[in-house]
Amino acid sequence: MADLNDNIRYLKGVGEARAKALEKLGIRTLADMLGYFPRAYEDRRQLYAVAEAPLETPVCVKAMAAAPPVASFVRRGMELLKLRAVDETGTLDITWFNQNYLKSHFQTGETYIFYGRVSAMGRRRTMANPVFEREDRQGVVTGRIMPIYRLTAGVSQKFLMDAISQALTVCGDRAPDVLPAPVRERMQLAQARYAYENIHFPRDEQALEQARRRLVFEELFVLAAAMGMMRQKRTAGDGRRLKVFPMEEFWSRLPYRPTGAQVRAVDEAMADMASGTPMNRLLQGDVGSGKTLVAAALIWQCAKNGLQAAFMAPTEILADQHFSNLSQLLEPHGIHVVKLTGSMRAAEKRNVNELLQAGLAHAAVGTHALISAGVAFRDLGLVITDEQHRFGVEQRSALAGKGARPHVLVMSATPIPRTLALIIYGDLDISVLNELPPGRQKVDTFAVGEDMRQRIWRFVRRLVGEGRQAFIVCPMVEENEELPAGMKSAEAYAKTLQKDVFPDLRVACVHGKMKAKAKDAVMAAFAAGEYDILVATTVIEVGVDIPNAALMIVENADRFGLSQLHQLRGRVGRGQHKSYCVLFSDADTPDVKARLGIMVKTNDGFKISEEDLRLRGPGDFFGSRQHGLPEMHVADLSGDMRVLKSAQEQAQALLAQDPALERPENRPLRERVLTLFDLHADTFN
Repeated sequence: MADLNDNIRYLKGVGEARAKALEKLGIRTLADMLGYFPRAYEDRRQLYAVAEAPLETPVCVKAMAAAPPVASFVRRGMELLKLRAVDETGTLDITWFNQNYLKSHFQTGETYIFYGRVSAMGRRRTMANPVFEREDRQGVVTGRIMPIYRLTAGVSQKFLMDAISQALTVCGDRAPDVLPAPVRERMQLAQARYAYENIHFPRDEQALEQARRRLVFEELFVLAAAMGMMRQKRTAGDGRRLKVFPMEEFWSRLPYRPTGAQVRAVDEAMADMASGTPMNRLLQGDVGSGKTLVAAALIWQCAKNGLQAAFMAPTEILADQHFSNLSQLLEPHGIHVVKLTGSMRAAEKRNVNELLQAGLAHAAVGTHALISAGVAFRDLGLVITDEQHRFGVEQRSALAGKGARPHVLVMSATPIPRTLALIIYGDLDISVLNELPPGRQKVDTFAVGEDMRQRIWRFVRRLVGEGRQAFIVCPMVEENEELPAGMKSAEAYAKTLQKDVFPDLRVACVHGKMKAKAKDAVMAAFAAGEYDILVATTVIEVGVDIPNAALMIVENADRFGLSQLHQLRGRVGRGQHKSYCVLFSDADTPDVKARLGIMVKTNDGFKISEEDLRLRGPGDFFGSRQHGLPEMHVADLSGDMRVLKSAQEQAQALLAQDPALERPENRPLRERVLTLFDLHADTFN
């Protein structure tokens, strides 16, 4: 009997070339083969008569071969094989292209099942390139619910089905049942062997649903157990226990009152920091919701306790921005804030480091420079990372390693549906800022087509004439052969606008392929008012604070996700000036209209994120999978939230009884969890 860890070369028909092709699909072992689930299914059980078959949709037609098939040569590289099939309702003329080898597969007078699209030319019915089998042999490609797999060059549907069928035969009984029996029975779930058989080759709709329900629950249950074990590990040790000072002393010096959400977030974080367990909290807030003020309040509490804080931002311009804001908020309290970035001179860095080591600086704001080997703190008690998805686990750990189990706050301006946040950040506690501070205004948003172009250009001139500035965002960076028709390239577009549209205005360009120093220099010049229009890619998506910018124009807006569009819109409306967002798109599909319509209707990032998740699913939700979420093989995070809740509840109950999953009945689950940690070491830390 084969083992699940055996190489797929064990299977008949899998040679070296096929094995290499399968490896491109992530299939290396028999276990991988069993876990390579169909992407869709086709129901090929219903049979139609020729005249009754629906047109232009894949269907099964039962008909008799009326005469031997006829092969003909059309031109070089094009051969046709034609077969006339009939039943009591009519005639079906079938054509195969370059498949003359099928000629010997038909016998006049035999009845066959053909699966393909039926077309009509008057009363004549035709079908091109169908799959087929004899009526008395159906059940392989017709007469069943057919799995459809994602393929790659050298791997066909038939080959993959055969290989998976073999894998089920030789080791299906060894598929580990990672669900403890009490959990499976409580949730009324199918056994593992049944689930794997019917996810690949379902007997009927009910069997498919039972199989999918079992495997979805299993996938989410394993993830929930992994997150639960991470949380246990994090909370097991001792943390710095801070004394909580009354916040009114801090709030009273502000020129405005904090929002209820800000007060609540500070209270939640301080409860963590006073608990004796290291805080590990996500502060999630919409664009402009006031996360920096929460960070400042926690730094103030740390300083009152004689501890230092480190605040790490992903770019120098954001570090400068946070340094300025935090200095204004904290210096009146006698809290000394220093800045540390890569572009500073060696003498400046040395001076900052001396202040930190001596404890004369209470907080350091900087970039990756903060994790440099020579940087040391006298007593680091709090680590804050802004736009945490921009940092790898090692970078965050390196900064935390400069203190003795410091408290950690990670901040994100990407509103994530709470249900999804619970799975991505299952090891974190979550605070949400769902109120906007006074002064933040609604940005009026318009979705327009190319026919509005000249009117928008006049609007740009009017705003610039009033002293305002504008962003124009393109999805592409530079011209290349693959640039789709109608797409705007940032570099080329900036030159065109400067030369042909706004020769009298000051146009700059910034994009992700520029060196960091050059990019920061352009952004700083725009912030200083040296340019009127900034043409950019999404490098300006996060964090940049330019109060004078009052217009955001997004070209080819249909190419962006809703959450990304919302982030871009958040770059304007940050000052006292009325601000606007214009979304250009000539894509006229109902899907695009619906998506851009959501942007026009609401400025609520959490509502937008829910819609984005529903419309696009989690795979695209974050772009480039920055979040590190383990890929779901069968669960759908936008549709399986009820199952997720059940899986989390069951995992929590199990871990309460067996925290390390050491009981014999829980060891298969423990092995799967440890495998998940190994596969996603950059995520789980």
